[in-house]
Amino acid sequence: MSEPSRIHAPDGVAPATQYSHVVSAAGRLVAVSGQLALDEHGELVGEGDPAAQARQVFENLRRCLAAAGAGFEHVVKLTCFVTDTAHLPAIRAARAAHIPDDRLPASSAVQVAALVAPQFLMEIEALAVVGD
Repeated sequence: MSEPSRIHAPDGVAPATQYSHVVSAAGRLVAVSGQLALDEHGELVGEGDPAAQARQVFENLRRCLAAAGAGFEHVVKLTCFVTDTAHLPAIRAARAAHIPDDRLPASSAVQVAALVAPQFLMEIEALAVVGD
């Protein structure tokens, strides 16, 4: 796989600061289902604590990516579902622990009325591209 190409400010589009508008790469696609703040035993981590939940979600993403032979350096797209956009700073902080600012993936954030259960504050899915 070649290094993913990131475009932060395509012509005629306002520059992005927290994500890349466009990321392109060639290779094997890895799709990671939305991850919740559950530990390896299926127990909620960080009830009512967006920072703790975000850290657990990114740890789960890391483990899922690794199982497919990928890492955060291969992530080209993140989709974040949050019950309150006030949780986005916690997500950005957890993301920063795994993905440097010069490698930000394309990203979408969607506020939803609810997730699968009320104690979950966020769910994040990832798309990655790895070489073979």
